[in-house]
Amino acid sequence: MIKKYDVFGMGNALVDSVCLVTEKFLKDNDIEKGLMTLVDDKKQISIIEKIQGSEPFIQSGGSVTNSIYLLSQLGGTGYLSFLISDDEHGKLFLEDIKKSGISTADEKFYIKPGMTGSCLVLTTPDAERTMNTCLAISSEYSLDNINFDHLALSKYLYIEGYLVTSELAMEAIEKSINFSRKNDVKIALTFSDLSMVKYFRDNFDKILEEKIDLLFCNKDEAETFTGEKDFKKCCDKMLSYSDLVVITMGSEGSVILSKSNNSINISPYKVNAIDTVGAGDAFAGGFLYGINNGLDYEKSGKLASALSSKVVTKLGPRLEKNIIDNIKLSMR
Repeated sequence: MIKKYDVFGMGNALVDSVCLVTEKFLKDNDIEKGLMTLVDDKKQISIIEKIQGSEPFIQSGGSVTNSIYLLSQLGGTGYLSFLISDDEHGKLFLEDIKKSGISTADEKFYIKPGMTGSCLVLTTPDAERTMNTCLAISSEYSLDNINFDHLALSKYLYIEGYLVTSELAMEAIEKSINFSRKNDVKIALTFSDLSMVKYFRDNFDKILEEKIDLLFCNKDEAETFTGEKDFKKCCDKMLSYSDLVVITMGSEGSVILSKSNNSINISPYKVNAIDTVGAGDAFAGGFLYGINNGLDYEKSGKLASALSSKVVTKLGPRLEKNIIDNIKLSMR
């Protein structure tokens, strides 16, 4: 079968509000730094009301959405499976992805009455992001939101780790994986956040019962998942879950692991980081674009690293098209 899409992404549809705060603000409000915490809309609003001197930067987001956005801006073909409501945030989200050239299904697959999900991103002076997420209608993401005809036309199924908090989403993931294995669609997963690995380990174990094709994570997530602080042993264990593993390490760069090749170390770019929101998403989007469009693992990793290093120099998870084009040209 001829494949129409490089990547079929499934993930939470969110609208991000990024605010600059101090370490003291997090401590005073009992907010655990560096993690994603699920909250309701009232809690989100109460936090926003306490923030002074920082006007939120608002943009559509969601981990896999950010990755598919970047892949599409690079010239790849991306499809997104999600759930929103017909409200202001939902309209903003939909307008953004359509402008970005991302494909979606008919409305019956992605609109449901309720409130569109949102994420309050609190960024401290060290550029660390702390997220308070109200899933709202995204918590009802399910098998009904998967268009299997389009999944069959994709080279990769890309699963967002944040979905493991929901049993409805887990059913959708498991059915999508089984379908993909029968229809020549490779399977990729991102752990998404250390809190997911800590608190929803059992659901990741279900997804990884059979080896997948590609796994994205950062060093903390990999070490927590494997229980190994020795990085060599950690890497060996990670390869028991996926044929290809990409581990990002912040200012230390990243490493690409596969059984068929020696590990590939990707050097970091030295930048002045302002906001790390979307860095991992950008890396995944760049890497997925590369491996689906003629680049080898090393070149894909270098492109991904260049893109993610640029994302952290600004607020928000998205890069402008001209910046993406310039980075792509510089990699030739």
